[in-house]
Amino acid sequence: MKIELVTTLKRQATKILAELHESKEPVLITEHGQPSAYLIDVKDYELMQSRMSILEGIARGEKAIFENRTFSQAEAIDKMSKWLK
Repeated sequence: MKIELVTTLKRQATKILAELHESKEPVLITEHGQPSAYLIDVKDYELMQSRMSILEGIARGEKAIFENRTFSQAEAIDKMSKWLK
């Protein structure tokens, strides 16, 4: 992972963005020697958001199973019948 100072980002934003788009490698931006932010490609960010949404759905499903909030297939079909017509 590439690391850049925030002052370098201010001075060379166009160059850093061009390198980011070419390499697809995230850039860690630091301020006063401490991590401050990550700069990532838009497509990579959107893919991460999509994956996070899927994982959150899986977690909700696992929680429903653990809490016994599930239906049999027949019960589900019965409850959803008004939308399945």
